[in-house]
Amino acid sequence: MSNAAFSLPRPEPGETGPYALVGQARARPGKAAALERELLALVEPTRREAGALQYHVHRDRADPDRFVFYEAWRSIADLEAHLAKPYIGAFLGKRADYLAEEMSVTWLRMASPCPAA
Repeated sequence: MSNAAFSLPRPEPGETGPYALVGQARARPGKAAALERELLALVEPTRREAGALQYHVHRDRADPDRFVFYEAWRSIADLEAHLAKPYIGAFLGKRADYLAEEMSVTWLRMASPCPAA
């Protein structure tokens, strides 16, 4: 998956809430600690980006090789700018070293009010 391979669904007409997603990544056997370091290294620079409302990385309590991340962006344009950042490209370029399978992404439409937006 490259930055261009992300197929971001367009916001629906009249949609005003943040643009959000949840993703999953599964570490290769023996690579969970390294994957965690790589994912956590993305947190601070991402949170400093314009338009980043929420950016969290979680580790599954029952399956420590599974990571889940949640992102909420002010707009799709802000997320597109994020995906174009060199540090995101660098992570995506080396992700095969850490991942047992390709990351999955679920694109969300925020239904509840979001005070941060």
